[in-house]
Amino acid sequence: MRGFWGLLRAYWFSESWKEAWALTIVIAALTALASKASVWMAEASGELINSIAFFHSEDNLTPLRSLLVAAGTLVLIVILKDAGFTGVRHLFSTTLHRKWRAWLDRRFNDALLDANHTHYHLQNGDAGAALDNIDQRVQEAIKGMTGGAIGLAMGIVGVIMSVFFVGQKLLETSTSVTGLDFFGEYGSAALAFAAVLVYVPVNTWIALKLGGLLERLTIRMSQAEGSYRGALNTLLRRSFHVAAAGGEGVQNDIHRRIYKDIDGTWGSLNRVHAGYMSFELIYNFVAARIVAYGPGLLPYMNQQVSLKNYVTGAELINSMIQQCSWFIQVMPAIATLKANSRRLTELVEAIENVQAPVDYYRRTGRSEFVRTTQDSEFGLTIANLELMHQGLDAKAFLSAPFLNFRRGEWTFVSGESGCGKTSLIKAINGLWPYGAGSIALPAGVRTFYASQDIRLPPITLKRLVCLPDAPDAFHDLQVAAALHDAGLGHLIAHIEEESRDGQPWDTVLSGGQRQKLFVARILLHKPGLLFLDEATAALDGPAKIAFHQAIKDHCPEVTVISVMHEAVPPRALSGESFYDSILTVAGGVASKRPFGSLLAEVTIPFPEKRRRRRRLDAVSIPAE
Repeated sequence: MRGFWGLLRAYWFSESWKEAWALTIVIAALTALASKASVWMAEASGELINSIAFFHSEDNLTPLRSLLVAAGTLVLIVILKDAGFTGVRHLFSTTLHRKWRAWLDRRFNDALLDANHTHYHLQNGDAGAALDNIDQRVQEAIKGMTGGAIGLAMGIVGVIMSVFFVGQKLLETSTSVTGLDFFGEYGSAALAFAAVLVYVPVNTWIALKLGGLLERLTIRMSQAEGSYRGALNTLLRRSFHVAAAGGEGVQNDIHRRIYKDIDGTWGSLNRVHAGYMSFELIYNFVAARIVAYGPGLLPYMNQQVSLKNYVTGAELINSMIQQCSWFIQVMPAIATLKANSRRLTELVEAIENVQAPVDYYRRTGRSEFVRTTQDSEFGLTIANLELMHQGLDAKAFLSAPFLNFRRGEWTFVSGESGCGKTSLIKAINGLWPYGAGSIALPAGVRTFYASQDIRLPPITLKRLVCLPDAPDAFHDLQVAAALHDAGLGHLIAHIEEESRDGQPWDTVLSGGQRQKLFVARILLHKPGLLFLDEATAALDGPAKIAFHQAIKDHCPEVTVISVMHEAVPPRALSGESFYDSILTVAGGVASKRPFGSLLAEVTIPFPEKRRRRRRLDAVSIPAE
């Protein structure tokens, strides 16, 4: 779907092609009938004007009857055209719009939420800086582009059909014109075509110039609106932090600054729209009252055509002008269509660019990770690992010459805040973009990653526990047992509910309960490799022990790598340590040793600790 035309034609060549083409054919047929009805309307209008003009003529034996028949015929044709053809066409075109938008929405969601973690990569690297408001592009841009494209296509078909049917009728009713004898009996038709060919293109050129300005302002408006919505979403996500810090004033200043751009762009857009509307109204008046009646005036004055044929010809010319002027009438919509399609094609290109994450990140930094698998008995092995930030000349902030995590081993990750503990876990899971080194994962082993901030989608409790698998992958009794063992037994009766008292589970459950819910997922799936990134931060001391004990009891072979704020992790009630080793991140280097060495450090008498600290200070602080 790369490019504008790729986006437009993809639906018609997809698995839903029968649906797409059936709706398209019906819409085209109704458009043709509506164009043909315009000819019937022109003829009926001419007949009505003629019956009015000759109402008192002695040759008109039934004036009232002729008038009523002409008026009734015109009304019936209008009803047939507007309700029978145009109205039904609107129903089919909106159905096509709905189906096409739904198809594109599924395609974009499938692309964003694939196994490649495309949604994550799009917000990093160079795309993260250039690709704004992905949500707006998927929601509003798809809707705007599909609706605009359908309207554009119907307009083009209408123009073609109108030129065919109306032009055919103009040729049939054409007559010779004094001074244009070389055209023969097609003199009046030649005048009509000349008037359309001169008037419409000139004004279309003016419309294009105004449309270009509208397009640029529309894109700018979309970006400004997206920035404002992004600021509001950020506020809602950080509402507690803003309230706790008393940052409402600062946030309000941010909103005012962003909205000022919206207001200024909106004002410019309104002025251009007002100018365009004035141009369009004048254009339509001149077309209907001057250009349409001008070509037939000369032969009518020379009594070469009757009043009826003169009015009929003028109505036909006006109908052709209106159909050919469709491009002018919808220029604002076309400007919006181009703006939406540009934002969508940018998203498509970005999605395709991140399908090969390594190559994608190499454009903005060093990305030379080698990810392989090995026999699960050897566990997880990391060699010559270096992590760095974006930038082709960036230096490594963390290195790990060699690390091995045996099957069933529990490792506690220790280090100061900001030293790179979480970045290391992300890199092992393929979620850190920049760096180098080899990562050998155990083959055939399921991996789970639990972070401190757990967000729950609005789905049933059972499905939340079964994630990422489908709910029918596990029996209700298995889910109930997992909830009970995780300390959430009081929720078992509600596993088929999406909410409690109208509130989603993400709102109902506290931070600690959400972390217990993740324990239930672990106990249900029994992963072989488990990463805990501050996953117990919301739990108190006894709850942290229960958290660890539940995993220890039900997942005896799981390899655990855990990041915690505590200097010493919790111990079992029996006094035994849950952890076998400690991975220390200090001075930009990650090193691993048996857990007993950590216990020895924390049990050193205070005077000895102070003496060691003094020796370290003497080494680390240079002499003056």
